[in-house]
Amino acid sequence: MRYLHTMVRITDVDESLNFYCGVLGMREMRRVDSEAGRFTLIFLAAPDDRRRAADEKAPLLELTHNWDPEEYAGGRNFGHLAFEVDDIYATCQLIADRGVVINRPPRDGRMAFVRSPNGISVELLQKGDALELREPWASMGNIGIW
Repeated sequence: MRYLHTMVRITDVDESLNFYCGVLGMREMRRVDSEAGRFTLIFLAAPDDRRRAADEKAPLLELTHNWDPEEYAGGRNFGHLAFEVDDIYATCQLIADRGVVINRPPRDGRMAFVRSPNGISVELLQKGDALELREPWASMGNIGIW
């Protein structure tokens, strides 16, 4: 058995691609439009997985856009997506600078959470050991739900 992908439903392709690609740095690997099924599937790879994803050896994130409007409640009931990062503080600063709220700041030098435009929780984990505690992150409280 091989893990292939995680699928999340999205309501706005441009807004979601801005978040996953523009903010998190993922790249679109392939796209499938189904006229008959009235949906678009967009497969994304994380920056460090792009080469493996091109060879179909890395897990992907599948964004599913149903062309007919639907309401998607919650997002948190999905659980979360998790990405390993080289520097949790620099990553969170970059994300915050791009206008995304850090819902659970990396107070511990190890973990943070943000949410996608459709309310999907995205966990960011420090690669290796936790970094030394650093302000302003160490003193920040949670914002909203994560």
